Amino acid sequence: MKKRRVALLIGLAVLACMLAFMPAYSQEDITSLKDEAFGKGERPAAAFAHEDHNEKAEIEECNVCHHVHKDGELVEDESSEGQSCSDCHNVKEGYPTPSLMKAYHDLCKACHLENKKGPVTCGECHPRGGSVASHETH
Repeated sequence: MKKRRVALLIGLAVLACMLAFMPAYSQEDITSLKDEAFGKGERPAAAFAHEDHNEKAEIEECNVCHHVHKDGELVEDESSEGQSCSDCHNVKEGYPTPSLMKAYHDLCKACHLENKKGPVTCGECHPRGGSVASHETH
């Protein structure tokens, strides 16, 4: 009886933790590209409203940004959503995987330049004490 009660309490504690942390991973709630792997950076995290961005940019497939590589090749139909970018990209430059900062900059800036929409300079993406109005150009 005592073991059953302990198991039930552990199960309830695990469930409570899952429910408490689920909103942190909700795409609608993402307002910046903050990755704890960076620690304290020179500039604030890039402002990024996930749902608004994808709607304005007409991005429907998650793997456009949340890509997967295996053996150096892009896997077309797989997505890494739910994972942190720093799970694959280190803060320091590595080979063959680009550093975390380079990965963000290459993906985001290249898309903005290609589509001629969105911020491309440091201050546009990483505003000091303000919001990013230019993200609304998508």
